[in-house]
Amino acid sequence: MSETQQDAQAVATPVSLPVPRETLVVPAARPADPPPLQVIRRLWRLPVLMVILFTGAVIGLYFQPPGLKAFFGVTGLKPGGGTSSPIAVSPPPQLPVAASDVASVTALGHLLPRGKTITVSSPYGGSDARIAKILVDEGDHVTANQVLAELDNLPSLRAAVTSARANLAASEATLSQTKLTVSTSLAEAKASEESAKAALELAEKELARARSLQQGGASSTSTLQSAEAQLAQANSDLLKARSSVARYDAANPAEQADIALATRNVEVAKIQLDTAERDLSKGTILSPIDGTVISLISRVGERPSTNGLATLGDTENMQVELEVYQTDIRSIAPGQSIEITSPALASPLKATVSRVGLEVERQTVLSSDPVANTDARIVRVTGDLDRASSDRARGLTGLEVTGRITITGSAS
Repeated sequence: MSETQQDAQAVATPVSLPVPRETLVVPAARPADPPPLQVIRRLWRLPVLMVILFTGAVIGLYFQPPGLKAFFGVTGLKPGGGTSSPIAVSPPPQLPVAASDVASVTALGHLLPRGKTITVSSPYGGSDARIAKILVDEGDHVTANQVLAELDNLPSLRAAVTSARANLAASEATLSQTKLTVSTSLAEAKASEESAKAALELAEKELARARSLQQGGASSTSTLQSAEAQLAQANSDLLKARSSVARYDAANPAEQADIALATRNVEVAKIQLDTAERDLSKGTILSPIDGTVISLISRVGERPSTNGLATLGDTENMQVELEVYQTDIRSIAPGQSIEITSPALASPLKATVSRVGLEVERQTVLSSDPVANTDARIVRVTGDLDRASSDRARGLTGLEVTGRITITGSAS
């Protein structure tokens, strides 16, 4: 090393001088130097790389290039096989639906007897009476006009019938007696008429004889006057006898006054009896149909309520009444089959559409879905259950069900 270089090194090297302990100062911490600019410029490449990889994965799943298919073929894997809900997988091919394929309409409804249920009320005029006896029980089969219950006014109504029958019998006896009296009186009047005729003839002869004697001077005026008086009396007796005959004799015996009056009394008695017998129905409650007692509403000792005594229905022949939305009713026609389901049924019931309603109404059978439309417009469709289904549904009147009406072919 030359002297010149040694001098330069000596000048550049600082000389450490001893520092007294009392004057030693610790320098403050300096902040870390910022990263180099080159590192910052390289960080933006990372998100770009992630976007490129994601885009490539989506394109590969969607288009499935030959290389990816070959990979899946070699490994035996399937796109989306690692999840229960795969995506980006081609859906299975849809087969064309022919016009003759089967469609259906689903509606809510309920089971009911044929002709619906009937509430039997107390008879007209018997609303104040109480139930004295109920002659049937729930589940009993009844026939039309069968007595279901007796009311406590029945004994008085039966007494009124007995009285009316006795009055009729008395009126009929009076009529018979009147006919006999008229017949006897007529015979007597005719006999009196014949006697009056004979007396008149005799009086006429006596008057003629008295006149002849007076003209010959053999008889007095008083004798002539007496004969004339006898003739006048004979004429009066004859007129009286003829009047009696006219009273009791008539071209039609039924038109005779006494007989006609007695006949009218008999007719009045018959009307009174008929009224009493009809009033007898106010003491009983009859069945209007052949059917089954579904429920008893009132009990013994009660007045029949406004809801009636009992509910009847023809449960031997059950039906289903469905409420079909007005937008689906054009597809419904009689003869279509119905499958009826309910949680209360072990297996579906079968029915056939028998009637399509003619009125659009408000829906009454609602589903349990809280967001269901509660103001829908429907048309009532009635279906007849087959014999096996009707027997199973006999004790399920009012059960809410779901009906699926099968429609063959596309709706027109």
